[in-house]
Amino acid sequence: MIGQYALNHYLNITFSDDKGIAYLQFSKKDENFSCTVEDIEAFLNSHNIRYGIQRNIIERLASHPEEYFFNKVSIAVGDTPIQGTDGQVVMAVSLEEEVDRKPLEKADGKVDYKDLIRLSNVRKGQLIAKIIPPQPGTPGKTVTGEEIPSRVGKESHFKIGKNVLVDNNQISLYAAIDGLITLTEKGKINVFPIYEINGDVDYSVGNIDFVGTVVVRGNVLTGFTVKSDGDIRVVGGVEGAELIAGGSIEITGGIIGYNKGHVSAGGNVKVSFIQEGNVMAGEDVIVSQSIMHSNIRAGRDVLCNGTKGLIVGGIIQAGDKVVARTIGNTMSTTTAVEVGVLPEMRNEINDLRHQLRILLENTDKTAKALYLLNQLANNGQLSPDKMELRVKLNATKQSHTREEAAIKSRILEIERMLEDTGKAKVEVIKTIYGGSKIVIGRYTRFIKDPTERVIFTYSDGDISILPYI
Repeated sequence: MIGQYALNHYLNITFSDDKGIAYLQFSKKDENFSCTVEDIEAFLNSHNIRYGIQRNIIERLASHPEEYFFNKVSIAVGDTPIQGTDGQVVMAVSLEEEVDRKPLEKADGKVDYKDLIRLSNVRKGQLIAKIIPPQPGTPGKTVTGEEIPSRVGKESHFKIGKNVLVDNNQISLYAAIDGLITLTEKGKINVFPIYEINGDVDYSVGNIDFVGTVVVRGNVLTGFTVKSDGDIRVVGGVEGAELIAGGSIEITGGIIGYNKGHVSAGGNVKVSFIQEGNVMAGEDVIVSQSIMHSNIRAGRDVLCNGTKGLIVGGIIQAGDKVVARTIGNTMSTTTAVEVGVLPEMRNEINDLRHQLRILLENTDKTAKALYLLNQLANNGQLSPDKMELRVKLNATKQSHTREEAAIKSRILEIERMLEDTGKAKVEVIKTIYGGSKIVIGRYTRFIKDPTERVIFTYSDGDISILPYI
């Protein structure tokens, strides 16, 4: 029988990095080896193992040691910490339009075929969203009996837009007016009133520039402009017109742009088809049928994967990915698809750096002025007007500090996004034809022959082709 002190010559103990698991392994194999459960317990105790000891393994090791000669076994397992959950903003009102798009039936039984859209309106004082507080988490325990700390959940805050109010506890958000909830770029929550046009945007209506959401129950004709701080909904189609929305744009029909005008949204652009159009979206461009000879730019994705799902001609740019059933055609029409392209963010980060430079210069001037005023105050020479100026400068200093922190945070966020090319890809559900060009970041790949069901991604300094599954 091997004594507890001699076990050091036969057994070896190692720990995981956080000491959440202790491993036992034979360092010396001896067919005559034998020991008792008590010997192993004493051996573990000598290595400061106090918690989570696997009794069944100890007993088996004592009775059948040969089973463990060539394997490392978890002899003690601690408790894994349960990480705290982050707080979150939960909407109390749905932002989605109702699925039912049947014509509205009036009280007299008649059907209004123009009224096809149902919008989720809110009333003044209605609850819009609540904050669920973060949870603290539960600490774990090492096999040596020490506590493994858990991560504390992060606080969540409202991104406040227009016409909303927060309660004193900063946990509930309410509508300040009657209107439509709209998320604009950077996730701000707003309540906008709605402006409806029951027909075409033409000479009888003129151009539209509105602070809220615009609903056009007809077509937007060539040469006209519709601007909205919120969303734009067009039940008909859009010709060579200009549509600009701070939120999203949804067009039931298609866009026939004649290479004139453009459609631009801070959120998504959703449309049936685009022909000779210029479309820009801060988030996604979603097309159910086809994109032909158009210039498309999306901050996130371009999705053209419906029944037809055709992209041919023009330039398609997306920050993350492009998905289509077919790219190009048998005539080898030049079609460029670029992903990992975020020119708006590059422009924004340059502007932010310029703003930060000016802000730091102003902060320095404010600090110098405050220093002189504080010196006068220490000497009892501060006049009433100088005292008022001192209060204003202190408020300015605090405002500059908050603004500086916000700008630096946004710069860091953009830098991380620009460096992240891992999500950039082009997915071809059916066929990509010769004449097409795939660009991922700084790398380009020309397609010579038709290729079926593939995904283009960036890998090790080149564009790789993977099978589409």
